[in-house]
Amino acid sequence: MELTILILIFPLLSFLILGIGGKWMKPAHAGLLGTLSLSLVTLLSYATAWLYFTSPRTAEGVYETLLPYNFTWLPFTQTLHFDLGILLDPISVMMLVVISTVSLMVHLYSFGYMKGEKGFQRYYAFLSLFTMSMLGLVVATNIFQMYLFWELVGVSSYLLIGFYYTKPSAVAASKKAFIVTRFADLGFLIGILLYGYYGGTFAFTPDSMTLLTGGAAMLPLALGFMFVGGAGKSAMFPLHIWLPDAMEGPTPVSALIHAATMVVAGVYLVARMFPLFIAYAPQVLEVIGWVGAFTAFFAASIACVQTDIKRVLAFSTISQIGFMIVALGVCTDMNPHEGGLGYMASMFHLFTHAMFKALLFLGAGSIIHAVHSNEMSAMGGLRKYMPVTHITFLIACLAIAGIPPFSGFFSKDEILAACFHYSPVMGWVMTVIAAMTAFYMFRLYYGIFWGKENKELHAHHTPHESPLVMTFPLIFLAAVTCVAGFIPFGTLVSSNGEAYHIHLDATVAITSVLIAILSIAIATWMYARSSQPVADKLGKRFKGLHTAASHRFYIDEVYQFVTHKIIFRCISTPIAWFDRHVVDGFFDFLAWGTHATSDEIRDFQSGQVQQYAFVFLLGTLALIVTLLLTF
Repeated sequence: MELTILILIFPLLSFLILGIGGKWMKPAHAGLLGTLSLSLVTLLSYATAWLYFTSPRTAEGVYETLLPYNFTWLPFTQTLHFDLGILLDPISVMMLVVISTVSLMVHLYSFGYMKGEKGFQRYYAFLSLFTMSMLGLVVATNIFQMYLFWELVGVSSYLLIGFYYTKPSAVAASKKAFIVTRFADLGFLIGILLYGYYGGTFAFTPDSMTLLTGGAAMLPLALGFMFVGGAGKSAMFPLHIWLPDAMEGPTPVSALIHAATMVVAGVYLVARMFPLFIAYAPQVLEVIGWVGAFTAFFAASIACVQTDIKRVLAFSTISQIGFMIVALGVCTDMNPHEGGLGYMASMFHLFTHAMFKALLFLGAGSIIHAVHSNEMSAMGGLRKYMPVTHITFLIACLAIAGIPPFSGFFSKDEILAACFHYSPVMGWVMTVIAAMTAFYMFRLYYGIFWGKENKELHAHHTPHESPLVMTFPLIFLAAVTCVAGFIPFGTLVSSNGEAYHIHLDATVAITSVLIAILSIAIATWMYARSSQPVADKLGKRFKGLHTAASHRFYIDEVYQFVTHKIIFRCISTPIAWFDRHVVDGFFDFLAWGTHATSDEIRDFQSGQVQQYAFVFLLGTLALIVTLLLTF
């Protein structure tokens, strides 16, 4: 396990070499270096997972938590200090596999997708920085180390979203993502400081002996603030506004950051702090669950009407992250047989979703590469031209819709079972959202591969299948999507660390599959034909709702109004006036007074010896008179 340090060193070295010396390298060599580095990281991650999960469990029946490296960086007290190291436990090892797998596929895919792009070397340098940051986040030994890498992930996201820096929309999207997540991370930092003060440590599980008086009462507040940071990173309502615009970055970046890794950082944070939530803040966990449920429904509603294929997938991501958050929120204790089923289900869905959502985004990139447009109106009938992309995309759609035997069925079924165990209301809410997921994904599928072909557009450039360097990642991820559901995930990752053998709830499974099939049938009826009279008729009948959903229910406009009309005009403008006229005026007055005084007394430095002698004499006489009067 000592070699796990190389998992962070290899991408860091790749970033430094490509970032500093990339301009002197050929693009192909830069891409090869970055890909080779990630290949080694992937091999090490898989070897680590194999060694870890095949090692014997402890006497308590759990996998041992390992610390191959851990040293104190900045000590404050005996228990409160900043540490840096590597922590290996079931969820961190699982995340190593997820991040390295998806990142390697993106590195390979980018050889074809980004070929000929200006800044190819810079692109691979940023990919390496992001991968290193995310890997460092998941193996952090304490909450402060997690925060350091958390911010590095934010910087990496900013750089990759704004990769096309000559494109105003990309620059605006990168700034929007950076600003929104920075505001959220302020809450995360406040939570860390409260936790460190009242918990007496930055460790993930504080000893009850280190808690200050009243510390247990303050931990719910600290954990709530931490979740604000997680909600920003995972695009939970109302901090979701940055993710759809982040699609302005290269499509492989969307697959890496905004589908598989970065956006699940908030889920990972809640999972990492799960024992604390259960012990000290179960009520906060319930609030988190309902926030996730609303976000999942809200995003699914918008995805049903979007026409940009990447934005459909972006809102799908928000909705699926909501599923993971809900699964954690409905946990009521640490025993997976009782109320902790959602923990395992959330981590399982994180694993399966990473694979098929990366497949969907890379498939979307292949489609965009063929038709040079993101809009579904430029597509239709592409199954004839792109058979590999068509089949792999269909597999991903079936998986996310929850159709067996694809992986999404198994993980989503466990989430629904956990929701029904918590509350029938939550169970049916999430079942309806799952039905919406199947509907909008097959609306997307039919709009791309079936429907009416845009012959006028295709006459200018006939669509074609992507090269092998792009289709191989699609085939690989599709294969993983087909088999990942059969992994005995519960025996590897569970809420209390003990092996948990998954048993499908027949009632929940049958219900969810029937509803998914019904949703797919409705989407087929509405969108599979060359014309879409039903969809057009419904759009006109519910024009107000359709328009509102198309404009994301005007949440962005609300933010613009609040920031520009209220904060900037009513708060920032008066503060700026006070700063210019009062603060600056006061210091200008001091400067004027100093200058005026200097003008008055500068004659004392005339350079005339007689004047200096006269002043000296007057001063001496004044001192003598003062002394005489005193005594």
